[in-house]
This record gives sequence, C-alpha cells and structure tokens, in this order.
Amino acid sequence: MRHVALALAILAAGCSSTPEKRAGGYYKDDGPGDSAKLASIPDAVPRAEPLHRYANRPYEAMGRKYVPLTRVGVFKQRGSASWYGKRYHGSLTSSGEKYDMYKMSAAHPILPIPSYARVTNLANNRSVVVRINDRGPFHSGRAIDVSYAAAYKLGFIAQGNAQVEIEQIVPAGAPLAQR
Repeated sequence: MRHVALALAILAAGCSSTPEKRAGGYYKDDGPGDSAKLASIPDAVPRAEPLHRYANRPYEAMGRKYVPLTRVGVFKQRGSASWYGKRYHGSLTSSGEKYDMYKMSAAHPILPIPSYARVTNLANNRSVVVRINDRGPFHSGRAIDVSYAAAYKLGFIAQGNAQVEIEQIVPAGAPLAQR
C-alpha cells in the first residue's frame, strides 16, 4: 500500500508541474525523436477490460481529494487538455504500465482505469480515441493530459493545450465494477 501511495505522489508531481516553454512549442526537450511517424499511429481500440484494483480508489493530490469512478458509463466533460511527452516516456503510470508517448493514452483525475474516451478538439473538430491509464492532470483548470501522439493528432502540440470535449466510450461487455 505504501508503494501505491508513493507512486501516486510521484505521478501527481509529474503531471502537475508547469514546465518552461521553449521555442517551437516543446517543453524542456519534450518533443519526439526524429523517427516518429505520428500521423500513422492508430487510435486506441476500446475493449472490455477489468478495472484496476488500486488505481480507482479515492486519493489526494496537490491538497485536493479525488474519488475516481468505479463504473464505466455515460460521462461527458468539457475542459482544457494538455499533453506530456519525452520527459515522462517510460515512467510508470497509475495503472503500473509504462507511459509511451507514441500510444493513444491519457491521464484523467476520475475516469476509471483502464477505460476509453473520445477526445475532440473544439477549435478544429479533430477527434481521437485514447485509453485512460493514468491519473492527472493536477494543474488547476485542466481536465485531461493526453499523450504526445494524441495531442499531435488533435492539433495542439505548439499551443500546449486546447479546449476539448471528453466522452467516455462504453465497450460491449465493459466491466461495471472493480476487480
């Protein structure tokens, strides 16, 4: 249990930091390597998965309490999206998986882990499907952190953030409770 609390604290610090902006829109060398073929990365494919036993428990981050949803169901939210990239590439997520900036994934403070969501950039109507496998963002005013690949496909890499709509996807046979 102590390891779970420590992991959540580390992740909270990572997702909540305010990096310094550099020329070109990247943060502290957070952009991709030269070989990235971002446009060809496929969306996450929603499938029924058992919910993670520990990642969906109530928690506290940055002095605020969160109670994650323990059911996959109807959920819609509008808010600000940001992205995280190379700086966290390979780090463990709240689900215990390694973060991969080239996969279609995201961090959300309360959506079940794992679950799937359609994220739509309200400025350009671009849309992607991501797998929620991490907690965050914990920065005031942000609703979701998406992977670098997802932000690229949504068209807001240079800006760093965008106003989005988040809609949870309920796959057939989705679990209705934690395992």
